[in-house]
Amino acid sequence: MRRVFGVGVVLLLALGLLPGSLFGQRSPGRDHGSQLGQNYPNPFNPESTIPFTVLEEDVAGGRPAVVTLRIFNVLQQFVAVPTALDYPLGDGIPVENLQYGSPGLKEAYWNGKDRTGRSVASGVYYYQLIVNGERRGVKKMVVTK
Repeated sequence: MRRVFGVGVVLLLALGLLPGSLFGQRSPGRDHGSQLGQNYPNPFNPESTIPFTVLEEDVAGGRPAVVTLRIFNVLQQFVAVPTALDYPLGDGIPVENLQYGSPGLKEAYWNGKDRTGRSVASGVYYYQLIVNGERRGVKKMVVTK
């Protein structure tokens, strides 16, 4: 029975039918999916890299782009924030309201651990990109043990 419940929740999430869904409405007319790349490797154990793009328009007028990457489980429970790779102020800084002053391809790293430092269980996880307060995409990743 538990397995059936989990599948039902995943279907509702995918259809955007649960309140506050990660898959809810995005701004019309924008190609958000191209800004969030697929993590690699995928599936993975225990770590993965997440590519994303900061666009020229995100840093228009000399203001930095404010970027957040979050990882959730299939129940939409917040799991972790990956850390920045090759960030000008150093690696290992959480990508949570992190400012990027230049456009281009960026990368984040996730060690497969939750916010408390415990390794996550095998399964499906989702990562979400938010740039300047606007949701830019959600992608799926798989942790295998």
